[in-house]
Amino acid sequence: MKMQKLLMVLLAIVFVSCVPLATATSTETPMPTATLASIRPTNSVVLTSTSEQPSPVFDLSKFSFPKSIDTTKHYLFYIHGRIIEEQGIPAMDPVFGEYEYQPILERFSSYGVVVISEQRVKNTDPIEYAKRIQEQVTTLLNAGVPATNITVVGASKGAFIAIYVSHFLENQEIKFVIMGICNSEIVADLKQNRIFLYGKVLSIYDSADYQYGGSCEEVFMLSEGNKGLSRYDEIVLNIGTGHGILYKPLDEWITPVIQWARDP
Repeated sequence: MKMQKLLMVLLAIVFVSCVPLATATSTETPMPTATLASIRPTNSVVLTSTSEQPSPVFDLSKFSFPKSIDTTKHYLFYIHGRIIEEQGIPAMDPVFGEYEYQPILERFSSYGVVVISEQRVKNTDPIEYAKRIQEQVTTLLNAGVPATNITVVGASKGAFIAIYVSHFLENQEIKFVIMGICNSEIVADLKQNRIFLYGKVLSIYDSADYQYGGSCEEVFMLSEGNKGLSRYDEIVLNIGTGHGILYKPLDEWITPVIQWARDP
């Protein structure tokens, strides 16, 4: 009897060992590959565990206002977005990733222009800072740099500052690029305060930038009526990352900025 029970136990063990174990499955639905591709900016690199680490602090001194002025050079002021004010360098947004401040400046420099840029302190007053840039531009002009060789580029809050620089200078030959700024609230504020654009102004924004960006057409129309705007254009990108385009030195906006700066 005992031998019979032992045989039954052994048979049961053999049977269980032959049955395949159930494979654990995730209850989370993975994002389709096509969706992932659609939210990546053109020419971007998919982040890895190492590339997600913020870049080390870099030396901004070489982008300071030049001590000696070469009147044959092209000068490009780059005014960064608000996140650099709030976080310092490096700055990391949970949605857009790192604000690639140094790569943006280096990319502009690679075209042979003199790049001028500095990190603003937290809660910088945009109008007062615009006066600082106005003074620096005036210094270049007084030194003999042609107005057509000066371009002021602003991203997000930096673009708001650039608009005021244009307004204060009242120069029809200086070039400006304003990116990701003309949302309805900003446009209403500029119209209410009668802030006019002067010079040659290019607007750039991504079609998916629903919160911060938008068309500057109303601002152009207002400024054109004031006779200070000598030329303007607007580029609407379809990268799909919205305000995130300003965080990376993408060809889609870097190239037209350089072309605008070099055009007479």
